[in-house]
Amino acid sequence: MNRELYGKLVFEISRPGRSAFRLPKSGVPVVADTAAAPIPAGLLRETPLDLPECDEPSLVRHYNNMSTNNFGVDTGFYPLGSCTMKHNPKINEEIASHRSFARLHPATPAKAAQGALAIYWELQRALSEIGGMAEFTLNPFAGAHGELTGLMVIRAYHDSRSDAARRKVIVPDSAHGTNPASAAVCGLEVVEVKSRPDGTVDVEDLRPLLDETVAAVMMTNPNTLGIFEKNIPEIARLAHEAGALMYYDGANLNPMLGVARPGDMGFDVMHINLHKTFSTPHGGGGPGSGPVGVRAGLERFLPSPRVTRRPDGTFSIEAPEEALGSISATLGNFAVQARALSYILSLGAGGLMEVGPLATLNANYIKESLKDCYLLPIEGVCKHEFVFDGLRDKSTGVTTLNIAKRLLDRGYHAPTIYFPLLFHESLMIEPTETESRETLDDFIAAMRDIAREAAETPDVVKNAPHNTPITHPDDTEAALHPVVTYFVPRNSDL
Repeated sequence: MNRELYGKLVFEISRPGRSAFRLPKSGVPVVADTAAAPIPAGLLRETPLDLPECDEPSLVRHYNNMSTNNFGVDTGFYPLGSCTMKHNPKINEEIASHRSFARLHPATPAKAAQGALAIYWELQRALSEIGGMAEFTLNPFAGAHGELTGLMVIRAYHDSRSDAARRKVIVPDSAHGTNPASAAVCGLEVVEVKSRPDGTVDVEDLRPLLDETVAAVMMTNPNTLGIFEKNIPEIARLAHEAGALMYYDGANLNPMLGVARPGDMGFDVMHINLHKTFSTPHGGGGPGSGPVGVRAGLERFLPSPRVTRRPDGTFSIEAPEEALGSISATLGNFAVQARALSYILSLGAGGLMEVGPLATLNANYIKESLKDCYLLPIEGVCKHEFVFDGLRDKSTGVTTLNIAKRLLDRGYHAPTIYFPLLFHESLMIEPTETESRETLDDFIAAMRDIAREAAETPDVVKNAPHNTPITHPDDTEAALHPVVTYFVPRNSDL
């Protein structure tokens, strides 16, 4: 480990006898006789813990300096395609962290948690309206968890009709990787359908795949290429005629807000990545929430527990007989739900209707400004995101990975790279609706400058990044010999 790059380790700033705190006396008497001690002698340590000893100013500076190595949407532009890494209004954070919510125990009886249950109920109603669905459950913890839950609902629906032969899920070749993974975890077989040259699902390739063994057609719209699937009504008609259901992957719902609803297109089941579309910082793997919505007639299969509203306006928690069992602890990730409802109510119907068009405008502005430098495999209007296939001039050997690393030098998080797999040098960019014209222009200028460097001084791009805490590590060595422990002994050579 290079100390100059990583900064001093906390053990290195340790000095004997220093402390950042002083605990009060516990009041528990010290037992001199080890035989009478509450902890068996065989479990007692023979040597003291080798913990760092630091004063408070040194410790605070250490962790604050380490935190500056992190990148987040609050520190810079984060054009990560397919993940909608947009600004999250701080009022939503304040509401979600309010002591009345943060200190509410999950096992609190319903009669003592009516306010929290009201939030759950109102968010269900709002998402049902936004998605064009009859009912939602907020229990799933993430998008992939929502996919699994939605597919379990579909499987339960077919089983309730004694149609157990339906064990196949049709997935486009441009799908998010979680789609086939969720189907497999649900015990279903994945069947791939091809895309047309324009990036949309090939309806003619789909037709022969639809038979009495298909449980569902699983689609994202706009798809992973940022292209609107204009043949959805025809696909839904074919699927329904074959007895299958339509599943909507809500990862790309952001550009649909105020424009179209999945339920109106013919989808029967959907999930929403609540943390992407409705305001929650979700970098680093969490927190998340993946609510699942269903059309009328499928509500009874949603998982337990359920929040229901009584005739007198109070709320209860129920477990209907036909419902799936519990798929998460209690009622899901409540803090994300509180943020989402705050976001929806603060924007209102008018504000929500501006989200999709602005996200689409920003994506097309960047695309059109860069397509003379970067290869655009699919022409035309995109929605929230688009995909370049690397540089137009590939003669210098500068790759998408090189471009992504060079962007770090310019203060931007790299976009999604090498996905989708339809193109060899995929570079997927999603600006979201919250970025200003000035931010987009600066990003465009940086991308154009990198394209110029690739042509004039390609080694500068190939050896990037140059000014990050970790510059140009040996990727193979890092994979073969990773440092997997936080503990570094004092006087270590690491």
